[in-house]
Amino acid sequence: MTDKFRENFFLAVRMILLLVFEIYIILTHNITTGASAMMLLLLASFTGMLVLKELALERYRIFMAGISCILCICIIVFIGKEFILLGIYLVFEILSLIKPGLIWYFIPLVLACMPAWADTGVQLVVTLLMGIFYIQNDFVVNSYKIQTKEDLAQGQILKKDWNKREHKLQEKINNEMLKAQNQLLEEREGLSQKLHDKLGHAINGSVYQLEAVKVIMEKEPQAAKKMIQAVINELRGGMDEIRAILRKERPGKHEMALLQLDKLCMECRQKGIEAGIYTEGELQKVPGKYLDIILDNAYEAVSNSLKYSKCTKIEIKIYVLNQVIRCVVSDNGTGCDGFTDGMGIAGMRRRVREVNGILDFETNMGFKINMLFPGWDKEAGTKENT
Repeated sequence: MTDKFRENFFLAVRMILLLVFEIYIILTHNITTGASAMMLLLLASFTGMLVLKELALERYRIFMAGISCILCICIIVFIGKEFILLGIYLVFEILSLIKPGLIWYFIPLVLACMPAWADTGVQLVVTLLMGIFYIQNDFVVNSYKIQTKEDLAQGQILKKDWNKREHKLQEKINNEMLKAQNQLLEEREGLSQKLHDKLGHAINGSVYQLEAVKVIMEKEPQAAKKMIQAVINELRGGMDEIRAILRKERPGKHEMALLQLDKLCMECRQKGIEAGIYTEGELQKVPGKYLDIILDNAYEAVSNSLKYSKCTKIEIKIYVLNQVIRCVVSDNGTGCDGFTDGMGIAGMRRRVREVNGILDFETNMGFKINMLFPGWDKEAGTKENT
């Protein structure tokens, strides 16, 4: 059923029911020929007014229902009490319009007991069936519609909140990425300057001394040896300073890991695949060995997704929780009923098991890889032997 058909189903059934009542009463009762023109005019006006009542704006419906009541009274007075069933039908219509309590829907049963047809029992049964029909719509179907609309509205709110939260999270990650990249550029520039200052002066001085050694080597071999030893000492000192600078200026492993994952996602986007990385918690607390495993497994998982899954979206999520670290790599591809471990999957299992972690797969909706690393020291960021 289409939404439009479902919306107008109750109205269509009511109009068909009205026409059936009118035709049945005309065919089964002795309606005089002289009154037929007026009868048809009143019946047509009555039917048209009920249709217009449904199509009119909310504030005009009570007014049109009042006109329908006047027309119904005219039909019963001028044509015959056989049309009392139309009055019962109209009562149900008004009750459905104003929606009072359930007890009011039993009033038409009282009207049905009034003698109109030769067989009042049939009139009572028809009224009872109409009552069931209207009660079901007004108290069961309408309540279900209201609940469905409320659920839909709540779902839209939740979806909007989730999208907003996801957007903020992605914005935060992008800012962190940009910050890390700027920091790396600044550190690289500082490193270049320090290497130039330290190493450049040392090398220049050594070159000058070696040039001097070349001149005096034959005439003053002892002085030449001392100068060569001085050059060696200076170069060794320069190497020590370079090592110290590199150790001090080396970028943080966590920033490098995020940049590598972001680069991986960027490569996916260049291939037309929507890709993103999401983190929750303090990534700085994650041990380095875990980061290595996450990086290796993420590269393997993304490579498999690009090769086999026919996906359009890939997500890498890292959750730093109270006592565990969870990493999820998922795609929205075709998935599979089962798979056999190849070298890539076997390598992923081995790496996770080496740190007593857990690796599992979900293949129903796309392909999802879950990595769980238990037992880590929140303060030190190192794995505990449990």
